[in-house]
Amino acid sequence: MKKLLWSLTLFGVILILPVNGEKFKDFNGTNVYQTENNVNSKAKVTMVGLTLIKNAALRSAVCLDGSPAGYHFHPGSGSGAKNWLVHLEGGGWCSDTESCEYSKRTSHGSSKHMEKKIPFTGILSDKASENPDFYNWNRVKVRYCDGGSFMGDNENKDAKLQFRGKRIWTSVMSDLLSNGMEHAKQGLLSGCSAGGLAAIFQCEDFKSSLMSSTRVKCLSDAGFFVDATDVSGDRSLRQLYTDVIEFQSITNNLPNDCLNRLNPTSCFFPQNLINQVKTPLFILNAAYDSWQIQESLTSKSADPTGSWADCTFNLAKCNESQIMFFQEFRIHMVNLLGGFKEQRKNGVFLNSCFSHCQTESHDTWYSKNSPSVKNKRIAVAVGDWFFERGGAKIIDCAYPCDKTCRNLI
Repeated sequence: MKKLLWSLTLFGVILILPVNGEKFKDFNGTNVYQTENNVNSKAKVTMVGLTLIKNAALRSAVCLDGSPAGYHFHPGSGSGAKNWLVHLEGGGWCSDTESCEYSKRTSHGSSKHMEKKIPFTGILSDKASENPDFYNWNRVKVRYCDGGSFMGDNENKDAKLQFRGKRIWTSVMSDLLSNGMEHAKQGLLSGCSAGGLAAIFQCEDFKSSLMSSTRVKCLSDAGFFVDATDVSGDRSLRQLYTDVIEFQSITNNLPNDCLNRLNPTSCFFPQNLINQVKTPLFILNAAYDSWQIQESLTSKSADPTGSWADCTFNLAKCNESQIMFFQEFRIHMVNLLGGFKEQRKNGVFLNSCFSHCQTESHDTWYSKNSPSVKNKRIAVAVGDWFFERGGAKIIDCAYPCDKTCRNLI
């Protein structure tokens, strides 16, 4: 099971021919080609260079293979010059020597394989027409190369593996603070997928790193991984998290207030963390998260005969009982967000889409036809919550009512 689950991959690959373009990993790891003039928008896209952490080896701020970790930084301007948005990349987890060795050969385990420049789109865009509330902020994308949601701080000398996600986080924060973030007026920590989970883990630390007068909030995109029963009756994601925590020795870095109540594996699930986060938090998730459906709920180990294969890659081929299984998963997710949603400081956007990560792409963040609930697009909902303009608790009706989805199934 863990070998099937360790890597988050994007479903519904965008195919773009490499015409004088640059090869890069899309939001969850699939190789695609884009040019500066063609990245989910007709406007010319800003390409942002990679900054490797200085003295990374001395600071143990290194990827799985020991290479320096890194991030991409684009400075703010005008009214946004003292505002900061820090976005944590996703890319799955590695839970054993084999899966971590595989990661070492990709950008999710080594900066040697990271792109020198990446496009800043979606929530990272510098164009008001694409990112109305955050376009002129200082924007940072922290690369994900530790395989443990920025939580590990250990090593496996025999396998020559470094689990230094926590050191990467603290080193990047130190660099950004010295680069002007310590004087931030407003700060938003966001993340996608495994990075969305990390945004929940690091939210309080992000808050405490900034001035008490700074408005600080956190956003988790596709990071609400649910401890749910798969089609075989097992809990495959629970086993994966157990393996990740044990292999990377993460237990000591998990929140103490959770460990006082629950076991380490339970404390890796957002459902057991979000109600204890004091800093305002926004949960953005697809109610039918495509990664959780395809790689957890109906994975090959959960469905060895392949009876779910057609359905999970083409909704039109799902029978009534299979659709009902998805509906029960949605209901479970909605119920888990019940208490969290009632807290005034928090925000929720749960749309009834079969997708995964919706902040990083122009098509899903703020395009003319991007997903919306009650005529409110994701970027507007997040902005309304951050700036307290109202309307920040949005839960969609059940499938198939939403016709605005960019489904990946």
